[in-house]
Amino acid sequence: MERAVPLAVPLGQTEVFQALQRLHMTIFSQSVSPCGKFLAAGNNYGQIAIFSLASGLWVELVDSVLHFSLAHDGPVYSMVSTDRHLLSAGDGEVKAWLWAEMLKKGCKELWHRQPPYRTSLEVPEINALLLVPKENSLILAGGDCQLHTMDLETGTFTRVLRGHTDYIHCLALRERSPEVLSGGEDGAVRLWDLRTAKEVQTIEVYKHEECSRPHNGRWIGCLATDSDWMVCGGGPALTLWHLRSSTPTTVFPIRAPQKHVTFYQDLILSAGQGRCVNQWQLSGELKAQVPGSSPGLLSLSLNQQPAAPECKVLTAAGNSCRVDVFTNLGYRAFSLSF
Repeated sequence: MERAVPLAVPLGQTEVFQALQRLHMTIFSQSVSPCGKFLAAGNNYGQIAIFSLASGLWVELVDSVLHFSLAHDGPVYSMVSTDRHLLSAGDGEVKAWLWAEMLKKGCKELWHRQPPYRTSLEVPEINALLLVPKENSLILAGGDCQLHTMDLETGTFTRVLRGHTDYIHCLALRERSPEVLSGGEDGAVRLWDLRTAKEVQTIEVYKHEECSRPHNGRWIGCLATDSDWMVCGGGPALTLWHLRSSTPTTVFPIRAPQKHVTFYQDLILSAGQGRCVNQWQLSGELKAQVPGSSPGLLSLSLNQQPAAPECKVLTAAGNSCRVDVFTNLGYRAFSLSF
């Protein structure tokens, strides 16, 4: 896969064009390969890069990338991996790529699908992808304020979940039950029962005084779940919730809006405006802030594939052309670059 260079750019200006492209790059999404040795990253130009984590860790090829291609016409907002495929989403459609072919130059998409939007003129962005392994399905959500479920075996869309009144930013799965959480611009976290395709719980985070930050807005930009617990943030403060009682239990003392959050062992990791990956105790105590190279972070990825324990790393990306690699949670070891 060769780097796409617009024909309108004279050959002598190629290097300048590429430098400007890198300067204004944003990396929205990441996904680790099934073998755990490679990382895919998607940016605002529709490009997907493939990095070798193994090479970076052992040889420190920190400024190289295996290859990348123009995969979407617009930004690559979200990516997930199955045991064979990389799924990527941008404006209005999701595409599938074979991981075995992604490691070669000249890879072509395996298929692409577009959810059944209300009009043929509607091309909303797809902000979030979520795998539901028990039913071999994919849930996608974004600019049309709906959750669409696709059967990965047949490629058909099987249900639509409606309830949000503004576009959706994030999704999370409650693995012990067939339930999905969604958060969006309307300020609500909605819990959906996949057996009945109905909304069973709504938490309007911004209406709770301890969480509300009107100057930042009501939007929910990130959420994660662990059994009966949820953590979410965005405009409102980053907060840990007990789902069964719909009660906020811990408000984390950070002013900057958070864009990504995840549970990790007995910690919560978050990132957003600012260079740092934040490590929180469940009690709300800030354990550490580890600086990265990007001025703002949009995605975190924990590589916990059992097939490659030597590549067990945390990667962070956002408002730059670099993906920071943390070999433990204490420091940034190196960066990979488009």
